[in-house]
Order: sequence, then structure tokens, then C-alpha cells
Amino acid sequence: MARVPAAVLNALHRLNRLNRLRKSRRRALVSRRGRRTAPPALELAPRPNPWARGLGLVAVVLMGAWLGLLIVGNVRTPVGPMDTTMTLRPSLTGGTKINVSPLGALHLDSHVAPVRLDVNVDQLDPVRSQALVDHPERLSGLQDEVTRDVGHGTLDLAVRSSVAVVTGAAALGLAVYRRPRRALAAGGLALALLAASGATAYATWNPKSVLEPKFSGLLSSAPSLVGNARSIVTEFDVYQKELARLVTNVTKLYDVTSTLPAYAPDPSTIRVLHVSDIHLNPASWKIIASLVEQYEVNVIVDSGDTMDHGSAAENGFLDPIEDLGAPYVWVRGNHDSTVTQEYLKDMENVHVLDDGRAETVAGLRFAGIGDPQFTPDRSARPGAEASQELAGARLASALRDHRARGKPVDVAIAHEPSAARETDGEVPLVLAGHLHHDEMEVLPYGTRLRIEGSTGGSGLRAVEGEHPDPIEASILYFDRDTRRLQAWDEIELGGLGLTTAEVSRHLPEENSPGATQSPSPFTTGPSAGSATESPASPTGPASPSP
Repeated sequence: MARVPAAVLNALHRLNRLNRLRKSRRRALVSRRGRRTAPPALELAPRPNPWARGLGLVAVVLMGAWLGLLIVGNVRTPVGPMDTTMTLRPSLTGGTKINVSPLGALHLDSHVAPVRLDVNVDQLDPVRSQALVDHPERLSGLQDEVTRDVGHGTLDLAVRSSVAVVTGAAALGLAVYRRPRRALAAGGLALALLAASGATAYATWNPKSVLEPKFSGLLSSAPSLVGNARSIVTEFDVYQKELARLVTNVTKLYDVTSTLPAYAPDPSTIRVLHVSDIHLNPASWKIIASLVEQYEVNVIVDSGDTMDHGSAAENGFLDPIEDLGAPYVWVRGNHDSTVTQEYLKDMENVHVLDDGRAETVAGLRFAGIGDPQFTPDRSARPGAEASQELAGARLASALRDHRARGKPVDVAIAHEPSAARETDGEVPLVLAGHLHHDEMEVLPYGTRLRIEGSTGGSGLRAVEGEHPDPIEASILYFDRDTRRLQAWDEIELGGLGLTTAEVSRHLPEENSPGATQSPSPFTTGPSAGSATESPASPTGPASPSP
């Protein structure tokens, strides 16, 4: 093996050292350059919450759809002789609102959906309305005409509203997101929401809602606009007929330079005005007189607490009763004394009922009992509830006696509901007050209990709270032949100042269209010819003296 010279080995060794040194410097240089030129590390932005993005999109869709409906989502269409504007509005409760300016508005529980149908009566076509008034025979075909007009208007409104909702949502989506795909998604979601709302409204559509409207506005126009209460026993064409009746009423109201016509109620009904808890409010007499005139009331029933302290000094407050224009049936409340009762007995056309005494007034037979308590003198003893139940039992016993004599009572009256409930099964209807708010319920054995609110707005107590109590009364409609309740109107005025008025029509379940007519558990027949009957023998002790 050849030996390498030492000089060569030394040269190779120096060369390797030089190469290692160059590589080391090159790596150091590259490292220093990398540190100087390397860009800073990028931090990834957090991805948006999908729920937040979804809620944002829904908010944009709802706002855009609402703006679209406001701008172009209305339809002008004739309905019979009226020119109307139909509009869809977002709503939590749904329903239909018919604005009859300046008279007021009708509210119908027509459907449950997040959209409400507003119908504004803009004006009356003079030619069409005059032809309708001059030729009453044309009213027979009005229901088909109105139904056809409403159908066309509703279809046109549905198409226009769909375009308005989709366009508004898509335009706002494009303005907010600046991305066509997001705008299309907003428009599609808006159309889906509108379709779902329409399906919900269709599924919950209630054509009987026109039979139970709620009116708000001028009280004097309510009887004519709401119309007569009638017994409707079939569901056939209910919606068309009642809608046509509504159009006819509005036509008559606008006719003759908008002079309100006299209310012409159905002559087959007996109209009873139920008042209670007047509590010395002098404004109540003017309101009662107005209701008697507007509704052509046949008889007024006062279920007590007409006074506040029952003193003789208050008796002059009762004098306007003789001029109210209708017979006045009265029972004693816990704020009415025997002094008050004796004063009313001497008044003309006033019928005071106590201890189950019965009288026939305006074709209906009434029986009542006074409240066993008298609270203003602070002499009321413990056990007030028991005394009320005892009074109710005495009234129920009297009702059984009247029926045994062949003279059944149509309407019983007691001041406190606890006493009235004791008559369950003995009379079709019992009236009460005392609670200062209205209620209606059917008791277990079939008797209907009607509790009236305060027709005096709780009297002087109305100013004790933050807001005054409303003034409440009701009109009860009875069939003249069967003497059974057919419908009732709840009337509410806005307390002191009477700035608002609301009238709600209600039908008993058995009188609603399509209801099964079951035999009555109560005996009915012609009322006794005698207007007054001696008091029935009570089964309990006499009422305590105040």
C-alpha cells in the first residue's frame, strides 16, 4: 500500500477545515437573513357563531319583509259598495281588524298567525251605495257579491304580499351582506316564513268570528255597526251572510251624510241591560239612559251596590231611575241598606226583589234576594261566606217553589257570586255583581252565571289606583218565545273621562253555528199572567237587619 506524503495530508486537512468554516458561515448568514426577513406568524380569526349568524339573517329577513309590506304590500279593492284597502301586518296574535273611520274599528278573531289582516274602509261609492239603499231587494245577492270581492282582494293581496316580502328581504340582505348568495337566501327564507304564516292562518281560520266581533270607537255607533243578535243554528253560509250584514251596516252608517240611523234590533229578542256596583257615580245614569235608547232596552237589571253608605241622605241619588226609559229590576247589595230598599219600593216602574220574590217584567220572569250583609255600618259579623251561601240556598228553594207552581223563573239575581252559585240547576241564568269585573261561566248543573263589572267605575274608588276602573255594563239578548239567552254584548268605557269604548259580542256555546241542540234541563213555558207574586216561603232564617 502506497504511503501518502505528509504534505498532501496536511493540505487536505486544511481544505476540510476551510470547507467546514464556509458552511458554518453560510448557515449563520442564512439564519440571520431568515430572522430579518421572515414575516410574523398570522393569528387565525375566530369563526363566527353559527347561531349568531342565523339570528342575524332572521333579523334581516323580518326587517326587510316588514319594510316591503309597508311600501307595496297593500291592495285597493271594492267590497260591495265600499272602496277598501287590504294590508297584511306583522302581529303576535293574528286576527282581522276592520277600520271604519271615524266611527271606530271591528276586531275579529279570524285566525291565529304572526300576520294580521287590516281592512280600511276608505270611502263609500255613492252610485253603488245609493242603488243598494233605493233597492233593498238587491241585498239578497249582496252576500255573494261581498264574498266574491273579498276572495279576489285576498288573492291579489297574497300575491302582492309575497312579492313585497321577498323583494324587501332580498334587497336588505344585499345591502347588509353585499353578497348575492346571502341576498337570495334572505329572499327564500322570507318566502318560506310567509308561506308558513299563510298555512297557519288557513289551518286556524274561524269563519264564525264575524258573529262575535269586538268593536272599539264611538259608543253611539256600536249597535248599528255590530248589528242585531240573532239565534243562528246552522253553519251554512254563516261567513258570507254575516260579512254581507257587516257591509250593509257600514253602508247605512255612511249613508245620508254619515248620520247614524236609529238602531233597529231584531223584534224577536228581549233586550236586558245588566248593570251593577254603581257606587254613587252620577255619570252612570247618563250612560244607562244612552244605552237604553241606543239598544232599545226592554228592562234594566241592577244587581246591587247602587249606593255607597246606604244613608237616607243618599236617597236623592236614585231619583233619575224613573226617567231612564225602561223598567228597573233591583236587588240589594252589601252597600245598600233597607232604607235604600224602602225608598226604591215607592218609585214608579221599579221592581225590588228580595227573599226569592218573583215578578214578570218585559216578558221575562225574574226572582232575586238581597245581600244578607251590610258593610258600611261596620256591623258585619264573622261568617260572611256562610251567610251568602245560606241566602243563595233560600233563593234556590224559592226557585223550586215557583217551578212547582208552574211559574218557572227565567233569570235569578243575587249580589254576591257565592250566593248566586247556590242556584245551580234551578234556573237557566243567574246574574250577580260585587267583584267589579265581568265574568261568565257555566256552573256544573247547567246554570249560566253572569257577573257584571262596575257600571260606576267603582265610584270614588276609581281615583284611588294609578288608572281609573272602567265603566262596564252588558246587553243580554233573549229569545221572546223560549226566553233563553241568545247572545250578549260586553260594553266597557274607559273610566273617568270616557275616552274609549269597546263592545264585544259573545254567543253561548249551544247557540253557536253547528252546535248540537240538546234538550234544556230547565222547564220553559209562557210566563204567568200576573206581574207580581207573593214571596216564596223561605227555608232559612230571615236576613239580618243592617
